[in-house]
Amino acid sequence: MDNLDYLKLELERSLLLLDSDAAEAIIKKSMMAGDTYSVTGDLISATLGHIGDLWEKGNLSLSQVYMSGMICEKIIENTIPPHVVLKPGQPRMAIGVYEDYHMLGKRIIYAVLKASGYELIDLGGGLSDDDLIGVVNREKIEVLLLSVLMLPSALHIRNLKNKLGNSGLKLVVGGAPFRIDSELWKEVGADFCGKDAAEALEIITKISGNS
Repeated sequence: MDNLDYLKLELERSLLLLDSDAAEAIIKKSMMAGDTYSVTGDLISATLGHIGDLWEKGNLSLSQVYMSGMICEKIIENTIPPHVVLKPGQPRMAIGVYEDYHMLGKRIIYAVLKASGYELIDLGGGLSDDDLIGVVNREKIEVLLLSVLMLPSALHIRNLKNKLGNSGLKLVVGGAPFRIDSELWKEVGADFCGKDAAEALEIITKISGNS
């Protein structure tokens, strides 16, 4: 068992015991094992994913899944530092959750991008086509990052992209359906797909020309 696998087991144990102090200590420890954002994103995402699997199999209560997510969200807010120096030449960007309210993945990516010197508007969750079209037009958004939880929401992105038209907007997608089907993002007309915060940061760095 490598160090990251050990940290995943320890984090899961702490979350299920609702021991937020122990969970935060484990996440901070993970930052010393490698790149802050990729390790932390992998650790949290993998651990919460396993907790979700246990719930689906009937081994955990829904409240345990919910509280595990809430603890991790708070840790992310406390652990990932705010940005200090803004990256030059940034496009206008926004991030949100499309058609549902599963916010953790979006919050991880938002925190990582902010900590890396990027400014973006946090649109929250439960976003409809009309919500997004309105924001894109009103705020002159050039890069839109969307997270989805369910396959139907992922498939609806095709219609959203058509409604947005050929505005030059770059659409970046992520979430469970795109991890399961590595070609799905192309089928729905997205421009980029990131499986985690580290990939999202690479994509935004490339788009912004800061590589």
